[in-house]
Amino acid sequence: MADMDDDELLDALGVEVTSIKTSARTPREERIIAGFEDILRFHQTHGRAPQHGDGHDIFERLYAVRLEQIRKLPEAPSLLAELDSPGLLNATAASKSFDDLDEDALLAELGVDTPRVDEDDITVLKHVRSVAEKRAAEEVANRTKCEDFDQFKHLFDTVREELQAGIRQARTFQSKEKALDDIVQGAYFIIGGQIAYIAEEGEEFTTEYGRRDSRLRVVFDNGTEASVLMRSLQRSLHRDEAARLISDPDAGPLFGSAPEDGDVESGTIYVLRSKSTYPFVAEHRELIHKIGVTGGSVEARISGAEKDATYLLAGVEVVATYKLHNINRVKLEGVFHRLFGAAQIDLTIEDRFGQPVRPKEWFLVPLHVIDEAVQRIRDGSITELAYDPTQARLV
Repeated sequence: MADMDDDELLDALGVEVTSIKTSARTPREERIIAGFEDILRFHQTHGRAPQHGDGHDIFERLYAVRLEQIRKLPEAPSLLAELDSPGLLNATAASKSFDDLDEDALLAELGVDTPRVDEDDITVLKHVRSVAEKRAAEEVANRTKCEDFDQFKHLFDTVREELQAGIRQARTFQSKEKALDDIVQGAYFIIGGQIAYIAEEGEEFTTEYGRRDSRLRVVFDNGTEASVLMRSLQRSLHRDEAARLISDPDAGPLFGSAPEDGDVESGTIYVLRSKSTYPFVAEHRELIHKIGVTGGSVEARISGAEKDATYLLAGVEVVATYKLHNINRVKLEGVFHRLFGAAQIDLTIEDRFGQPVRPKEWFLVPLHVIDEAVQRIRDGSITELAYDPTQARLV
């Protein structure tokens, strides 16, 4: 083997020699390519280019800014031609303008830091994304289609209805740390213009910095989901100025047989039964009830029912009443409408002038179920229940 040169010796030993390729690209070009590759990954995951707008995820908006800036770079078409198979560079530029950015600010928008040292210094790491940037990219990439979204869709529909009815409120966060306390399984948030639901929470662990954390399954109302760390979601909520916590519909002790100290009597829930001879009503008289809330006298409210299409142009019988104390009557009506909405009867009758009228607040619900609903509102467990018309009971 003495006569062998180095290559022959390595070949005899079975060592494959790979020649070292030297990149001809400048650090600036490498940074542009790295920024564009993140955008390509977003496109691959979501099937479209990132977009601006409050209705989009905060990280998507970050990528939209980057893409817009890359489109303005004169070297981008030739530099990224082989990578740009989706044609992202040829798309119409977004409306936002950053023409006054200098080169350093531009690169900052691309998510990279410009080193202020000799570029030939081998001790300097070039075009390395920050930890925050990597986590932001990870959160976007983690958005995937929620395969069992049909199990969650009705939850989002209910939350929207309760927000509209005032049963729930969208609240701002008092502080960054306070947001962490609110991130629990079953909680709802608004982030990036979407409603997010904490569907699952993994086992809690302690980070290397001594902070508590856990892995979450977050489902969004657009049919996607993400697996993120609790601390990552906390930072996302803090960065999004429009982020909100959606409150729980905590009914609490709304009313009782007697007012407590400090309570203010504010109305009455009343349950009526119609004396109408309308065939459908007469056939199901024991099951058809009108549920309402009034701040005055029930007797005064139903006087003249025979002339009011709201009461089916017939007399009514008061079959149950419940006093309210220190409660918002409109919100309480919203609770009943949400709970028994599936059992609301659809009747059209003519008023005294022959005009068609569709009375509301009449439900095909047994009286004992209404009474149970009242008790469930009283103890706060109504949020866990829904009315099943096929079984005629709360489930």
